[in-house]
Amino acid sequence: MKSLNSQSSSRSDQWIDEHGDYLFRFALIRVQNESTAEDLVQETLLAALSALHQRSGQSSERTWLTGILKHKIVDHFRRSWREQPLNEDIPTDLPEDPSMDDFFAPDGHWDHKPASWGSPYRSLEQSQFFDVLQNCMQCLSPKLAHLFVLKELHDMSNEEICKELGVSATNVWVMLYRARIGLRQCLESKWFENDRKVR
Repeated sequence: MKSLNSQSSSRSDQWIDEHGDYLFRFALIRVQNESTAEDLVQETLLAALSALHQRSGQSSERTWLTGILKHKIVDHFRRSWREQPLNEDIPTDLPEDPSMDDFFAPDGHWDHKPASWGSPYRSLEQSQFFDVLQNCMQCLSPKLAHLFVLKELHDMSNEEICKELGVSATNVWVMLYRARIGLRQCLESKWFENDRKVR
């Protein structure tokens, strides 16, 4: 038993050295809280140690650990989703009941053309962009941020999100719409506007 504990500790230390920073960053950009990200990484490593004998070895160690972490993040969102009051899913700084008509003129052209976002690839390469994105995510209500992460970062379908969180397809669609509009407004004012001024 002692040698088994020693082996587990050695394996866990190896994972922390090789993958700890990556897993922490992966969790942090999704949960927006350092202590929660640390807890989720620890839970991931414990779960990985427990399931080590079941690992098939078909994927790399990092891919396998990341897969476990994704499940831990979804579990965290599910728990926090149920703990939050229902009125928290409506951001106060967005227009009521926005619709696509708000953005288009009667002839179908943009009523107010979105600001140019430049090259997304160049923006993604800049670490400052992630700081601004994280700040913008924190401006959303937790429920909207969680939904956006599940849809856009975890690549879950609307049906999967409905099943995981126990919400209707209509609610998911409306909340994702509000999250995207909120992030668009925030990024245009805090990132892309400043990016244009620098050029």
